[in-house]
Amino acid sequence: MSTLTHFDAQGQAHMVDVAAKASTHRIAVAGGRIEMQPATLTIIEAGTAKKGDVLGIARIAGIMAAKKTSELIPLCHPLALTRIAIDFEVTTANAPDTASINCTATVETVGPTGVEMEALTALQVALLTIYDMCKAVDRGMTITGVKLLEKQGGKSGHFVAG
Repeated sequence: MSTLTHFDAQGQAHMVDVAAKASTHRIAVAGGRIEMQPATLTIIEAGTAKKGDVLGIARIAGIMAAKKTSELIPLCHPLALTRIAIDFEVTTANAPDTASINCTATVETVGPTGVEMEALTALQVALLTIYDMCKAVDRGMTITGVKLLEKQGGKSGHFVAG
């Protein structure tokens, strides 16, 4: 296992120096889901939530979050992102009393460091936005399965979750 890169030789936290790293095309995809009552999903699909278009607003929230990642995670580098995509897939086959929305966040850049944190941040904020917009009818929603699905570019190469 590698050593942790965000600590110097004295054990103090620091931002990793990426000045000598080559700029490459980097992509990260994160995934997760929010589980809810089927009636909540019906409201989302019908577009009748009191706060508006749940998935449309969650998509914009995720995009905005990816762009703000370095302001939220102390040692992340501010990056010039070239693409952010938030996608949703409705699933009703979990169990008779639950439904879910799967979300993937894809983030890209050309630069000296990866975009895994931006993808994970976008994903979490998109899912949290769904929760926020629907909590009046379903406080028991659960966000689960959040993880990095894929990463491309950089010295460490291609990663696909098992």
